[in-house]
Amino acid sequence: MILEMKVPSPGESITEVEIAEWLVEDGDYVEKDQAIAEVDSDKATLELPAEVSGTISLKAEEGDAVAVGQVVCLIDTSATKPEGQSSDTKVEKKVESIPINEELKSTEAKTYATGTPSPAAKKILDEKGIEATSVKGTGRDGRITKDDAVKAVPSMGSANGGDRVSSRSKMSMLRRKVAERLVEAKNTTAMLTTFNEVDMSPIFELRKEYKEDFKAKHGVSLGFMSFFTLAVVRALKMYPAVNSMIDGKEMITYDFCDISIAVSGPKGLMVPVIRNAEELTFKGVESEVKRLAIRARDGQITVDEMTGGTFTISNGGVFGSMLSTPIINPPQSGILGMHNIVERPVAVNGKVEIRPIMFVALSYDHRIIDGKESVGFLVAVKEALENPIELLMGNNPKNALEM
Repeated sequence: MILEMKVPSPGESITEVEIAEWLVEDGDYVEKDQAIAEVDSDKATLELPAEVSGTISLKAEEGDAVAVGQVVCLIDTSATKPEGQSSDTKVEKKVESIPINEELKSTEAKTYATGTPSPAAKKILDEKGIEATSVKGTGRDGRITKDDAVKAVPSMGSANGGDRVSSRSKMSMLRRKVAERLVEAKNTTAMLTTFNEVDMSPIFELRKEYKEDFKAKHGVSLGFMSFFTLAVVRALKMYPAVNSMIDGKEMITYDFCDISIAVSGPKGLMVPVIRNAEELTFKGVESEVKRLAIRARDGQITVDEMTGGTFTISNGGVFGSMLSTPIINPPQSGILGMHNIVERPVAVNGKVEIRPIMFVALSYDHRIIDGKESVGFLVAVKEALENPIELLMGNNPKNALEM
C-alpha cells in the first residue's frame, strides 16, 4: 500500500510552507512518527513526522514552496525495514564531482557571445549598477544569462593577499517574513521612540533576598522579565492607548494584556506570547517565559503561541546592547526595549552614588499614541521598577512571590 503524505495545516491563516530540510533520503526506510522533514511557514519552523512506517519517496526538493494539502512524499507501507539501518540519522549528501566539460570550458574559443548579456540579464545588471565585463557568463559560448545576472554582486575592490571568501544561502521563509514585517512597520507607521533610565537597585535587592527560596519552591528563577512584564501590565492599564492597534479607520483597544516576548531562536527572531499577563503572578510569568523559551529554542513553538500579542517586550540587553530603537511588531502599536545593566554614577539626594542603571526605550505608533501617553507610559514602567514592593507587590513581597 502506498500512502500519500500531504502538508498539514500549521495554522488557519497559512496556505503555503517551504521545505527547509529533508531529514531523510529518497528510498530510506522510516518509522511512524519519525521526523522526516523541517518545514518553514512565515511564522515558525515545524517538524513533519512520518504518518506510517515504510520506504519513502520524496516528491519535493529542499527550498520548494508547497501548498498546504500538497503531496510531498510517498511511503510504501509494504516494505520491510532493512537489517542494520538506523532510521534516526540523516545520510550525508555526496559532493558532486566537477563535470569534465567544466574543466575544458576555459579552453573553448571565444565568440561574439562571450561576455554579452541576454536582454533580461542586461536589465538586471543595469538595475544593480554592475558592468557586464565583471560578470562571467555560464551560457553557451560564455553568454551572460539571467541567472548569472541575478547572482552577480558588485565588486568589493581588490586586496593584496589573504582569503576573501563569500557565500550565498537562501533565507528561510520565517526570516523573509520577519524582514517584510520590519519594512512594513517602518513604512506604514509613524514610529517614534522615547527613552528613560531605570535604577535597578530595588530589584537587585529583592532578587538577592528571595531568588534562592523562590527557585527552590517554584522550580524557576526570579528573573527580570517578571518585574518588567508586570510593570508593563500596570502601565498598559494606566495608558490603554498603548494597548491598542489600528484596523482601517478604527482603533481597537484591548482590556487584556497579551505580552509578546521577542527571543532569538535557532531559525531567527521569534515572538511567543504570554496570554492574559494581567492575571499572572511573578511565578506565573517566570514559568511561562521559561516554557516558551524552551519551546522556541527546541523548534517546537506553534503558530498559535506566536500570534495575537497586544504589546511586545524586547530584551537586547542579554546581548550587551546599551541603547536601541526597537521596531514595532505590527499590527501592535508599542514595543518596550530593555538593555544591559551598567553601574553608573547618579545623583541621589544631592550625593553621587554608583547604581546599576538600565536604559529603556519605548517605540510607539504616533498615529494613535500621543507624546503625553508614550512618555507617561514609560515613566509608569520606571516608577514600578524603582518601587516594586509598593507598586507591584502590594507591600508584601513574600505574598506576591508566593513564598
